[in-house]
Amino acid sequence: MEKSRCGWVNEDPLYQQYHDEEWGVPVHDDQKLFEMLILEGAQAGLSWYTVLKKREAYREAFDRFDPEKVAAYDDAKVAELLSNEGIIRNRLKVQSTITNAKAFLSVQKEFGSFDAYIWQFVGGAPLVHHRESLKDVPASTPQSDAMSKDLRKRGFKFVGTTICYAFMQATGMVNDHTVSCFRYNGDH
Repeated sequence: MEKSRCGWVNEDPLYQQYHDEEWGVPVHDDQKLFEMLILEGAQAGLSWYTVLKKREAYREAFDRFDPEKVAAYDDAKVAELLSNEGIIRNRLKVQSTITNAKAFLSVQKEFGSFDAYIWQFVGGAPLVHHRESLKDVPASTPQSDAMSKDLRKRGFKFVGTTICYAFMQATGMVNDHTVSCFRYNGDH
């Protein structure tokens, strides 16, 4: 019997696996949080599906999202990245990755971990919603507004409220699986 999934999932096994195993699962690993913040920013103006298909190329191009390595990138590395057909070759997005890595390291230093900082926007535990359908899922919330404002104040780029809310969904800060989805109750 076919599993009932959220309405945004297409038939691609890669997309289904992402939904079934990752989306909405609470993430507390700083490097994974950095990866998702960068990938959600890369999505701006595009679909998540486009970014997901390029995720492995991103991991390779950006040193597995090691923030210390990314923060040290120079102009030569930027030029190399802009010639990499495996990623989204947008200069502002590539440069924002370096800017965000530096800001990420500052947050880690201030709070002890990015995890400790970012989860404060939901009080340290996932917010569980009861969405009947895709149309009930907002593009942003007061929590994503606050996150976006604070991240921007700290120098992060490509962290508008809609990007922040998508990040919150992806990293399990909120549970936006629709109630008919087999993952709604956290089932795997």
